[in-house]
Order: sequence, then structure tokens, then C-alpha cells
Amino acid sequence: MEFPPNSPPQDPSSQDASLGVPAVVEEAPREPILTLPFALTAYILLLAVIHLRVLLPPELENWTIDVFGFIPKRYDSSLLNLEIPGGAGAKVWTFVTYSLLHANLTHLGFNVLWLLPFGSALARRFGAIRFFLFLAVTAAAGALAHLVTHEHAVAPMIGASASVSGAMAAAIRFAFVRGSFLSFSRSDADTAARVPALPLSRALRDGRVLGFLAVWFGVNIVFGVGAIGVDSETTSVAWQAHIGGFLAGLLLFALFDPVPRVRSDAADASSRDISDRI
Repeated sequence: MEFPPNSPPQDPSSQDASLGVPAVVEEAPREPILTLPFALTAYILLLAVIHLRVLLPPELENWTIDVFGFIPKRYDSSLLNLEIPGGAGAKVWTFVTYSLLHANLTHLGFNVLWLLPFGSALARRFGAIRFFLFLAVTAAAGALAHLVTHEHAVAPMIGASASVSGAMAAAIRFAFVRGSFLSFSRSDADTAARVPALPLSRALRDGRVLGFLAVWFGVNIVFGVGAIGVDSETTSVAWQAHIGGFLAGLLLFALFDPVPRVRSDAADASSRDISDRI
């Protein structure tokens, strides 16, 4: 078939349609519903693998909790005759290792659900090394807060909720900025996770951040999601550990953040999502 010199070639699909042959339309590749950065995926898998300890014989499982759980009584110098498994080393590593243990699947599931949106954004922003170090630091802060408020407690504290709380606190430093993952106008996940963060003083004047803080404290008080004691008779929510991890994440965020800061006036402008459209 020949075409006039100035006439563009016809679309083959239109020719097929005119001949009664169904045109083949290629579908665009579908985006995954939920994509997790490697660091967060690895962390969740680690928690899941460690939780397999529940398959151990009861005596060995209890020993594992005593050695790797956080027990305030371990630091009580007045109890010289009290022997707690783990020795002197446990006084150091349990500030972090307790956060890798969970009482049951429900406990583990709640922490993972809270971590998915906020931890995903934080892992994309920080990268693997900063992300893991941040989780360790906020876990230690939660343990310290629990130690100060439960000096003579014998029941081991376990659970990742201090780290989860820290991740949530860090994420709200940039979550509401225009283009980020909780703003009205957002881009792809990687770009949304790397928008410049609000200065802390500006974040604490943002109504959305203050609203989030109110909801966070309310949820923790009412539902008690987070690190709990293992002793079935004394099981309780270690809300002090939540606050310790949260405050550490909020205040120490800048030490881990690789994204350059912006001026306060620029942050004010960037945080307005819909004012330009009114």
C-alpha cells in the first residue's frame, strides 16, 4: 500500500479494526500495592525469625527472655544475691535486644502495622545503616525511660514499640511537608521520603503535627499497643518506654537525617498543600 507524500502512515491497529480484527492494546505495567525498602523488609523478617523462639521448650524460651529481655532489677545494686541470667553482658545488650522479642503474634503484628507506613518512609530517607542505628538508639531510649520509672521491676520488658514510636516521631518531622507521604500533594515514594524536613520549632507549631501527637498519645493510652511485660500476672503496657522512644526520635532526628535543612520561612511555604489552590 502506498501513502501520499505528505500523509502520515496509518496506525496498524486502526487497519486491524477496519478489517474486523481486534486490536491488541498493551497494558501498562502495574505498580505493586505496597513496596517496602530493603532495610524495613530485613528488619521485619528479623523480628519474624526471632519470634520463632516460641517453638522452643518453655524452659529454654524463658531463659531467652531473661537473657535478652530488659529487666530493671538487673541494675538494682541493693540486690546483691539476686542472680539473673545473662550476667554483666546482659546489662549492655538488653538495652537493644529486648526490642527484637515479642510476647505473641498479636504483639508483633501491631508493631509491624504501625511501622509499615512510617518506617518505610524513614528507611527510604535514612538508608539501611542509619535506619538500623536509629532503631537501636530509640530502643535504648525507651529502655532507659522504663528503667527510670520501674527501678525495682522484675518482669522483663520486650517489644519493638519504643523503636516504632521513635520512627513515627521522626517521620512526622517531614510527613506533612508538601510532596511527602502524608501531604495532599505527593510524588513517588522515594521522592516523598526525601523532602526537606520541618525545623522542630516549626513542626511543633503545625496544627497537623499537634493533632498527630494528640492521636498518638490517645491511642497509646486507650489501646495500650506496644512493649509489654511477659509475666502473665503483671502484664502491662510499658508506656514510659513508648514516650522515651518517641522523644528520642523527635529530638535526635536531625542527627540521622541526610537531607539538607531548609530555612524556617521556606518550610512554612512548603508545608502549605492547598493554600495556593484556594
